[in-house]
Amino acid sequence: MNQKYLGYQCSLCGEQYQPEMEIYVCPKDGGNLDILYDFAKLKRDVSVDSILSSGEASMWRYLPLLPVRTAPDFATPIKSVGWTPLYSPSTLKQKLGLSDLWIKDESRNPTASFKDRASALVVARAKEIGADVIVTASTGNAGAALAGMAAAADHQAVIFAPRSAPPAKIAQLLVYQARVLLVDGSYDQAFDLSILAADAFGWYCRNTGYNPFTLEGKKTAALEIWEQLLRANDNNEPLAIFVSVGDGNIISGLHKGFKDLKALGWLGQMPRIFGVQSDGSAAVANTFMAGDEVIHPVSANTRADSISVDLPRDGVRAVRAARETGGAYVTVPDEEIMAAIPVMGQAGIFAEPAGAAAFAGLQKALEKGMIKGGDPVLVLNTGSGLKDVQAALTAVEPAPIIEATLSAVERALDKR
Repeated sequence: MNQKYLGYQCSLCGEQYQPEMEIYVCPKDGGNLDILYDFAKLKRDVSVDSILSSGEASMWRYLPLLPVRTAPDFATPIKSVGWTPLYSPSTLKQKLGLSDLWIKDESRNPTASFKDRASALVVARAKEIGADVIVTASTGNAGAALAGMAAAADHQAVIFAPRSAPPAKIAQLLVYQARVLLVDGSYDQAFDLSILAADAFGWYCRNTGYNPFTLEGKKTAALEIWEQLLRANDNNEPLAIFVSVGDGNIISGLHKGFKDLKALGWLGQMPRIFGVQSDGSAAVANTFMAGDEVIHPVSANTRADSISVDLPRDGVRAVRAARETGGAYVTVPDEEIMAAIPVMGQAGIFAEPAGAAAFAGLQKALEKGMIKGGDPVLVLNTGSGLKDVQAALTAVEPAPIIEATLSAVERALDKR
């Protein structure tokens, strides 16, 4: 097989492995694996101009920097993942007192969440190695992304999800014709069961914070932020990026993308990355604030199901993403997460609780003086509010029911 990468390296012990090996985590200590590239060769073979001149309006414009040989060759949703829009809403800038604020809206992906990036790359990888069945554990978004991408590529998908997952996300899984198994337990229990099933039945496992190719898919968001914003931004202050954190793989993927750009010599100033967790699911934040890298599990309890995790599987790299970039972790109560949903809605952006958590984290960082009014800031909305309509309804006042008369309209307007 003609590999585009040098191999794998354990993020804990540093042990390296050959690219021909089909492994998920380090056999020695279970550490997450980073995919290694020959940056000297990439510098010779790939130029900034070649990326910028690409006509591909998707994550596949960065194929030369990804660990698969070819992009999908079919006109399906998997081909349209990424290249999501960047907004700079004046309403929210004025409300927060920020001169430079952007929101990158990942709800515009085919299955309406950031997780499409990882699933698209994993499905491309599965096609290369001849894997017919792909399995993952998910609270909903990763499973929906895998189910949609697998359906587009004519692969079979098996999804383990906790029975408490929002109905809208379960509906997506079923519509995409995945084999769905609802686990009477937590996400972490579903995760462990999916690995046992993958080993027992020979399935290819997509699990977040387990399969090293998921990180490579997620790093494409950092490549887009670089191309859409950082190349043209001459601010003296580094960009501050706020992202919600569950398993830790999204924030780690962003960090990996920016590190790759640095290694290529294409990125001047490294952004500061801020992780945001719910008070009820703050294992990574706890570790960051303790000043070490020992991840202790919690008993997760948060309305933001996408970031509800007892034991983050990519916790160490998630801690480093903030620590090594001069960022930090912020924790917010569920009440502030839910309150952030209609605030973002004022700018025409409908975020699910996990996406709103990042915005709530920015608000908390402003209150604490961690962010100043002149700092450039980007908030990552990781998923659509349509993923969890019940959560959205609890965050707003219910609409009044009125008689079909003009006087009833006037009374309702007066009350408002």
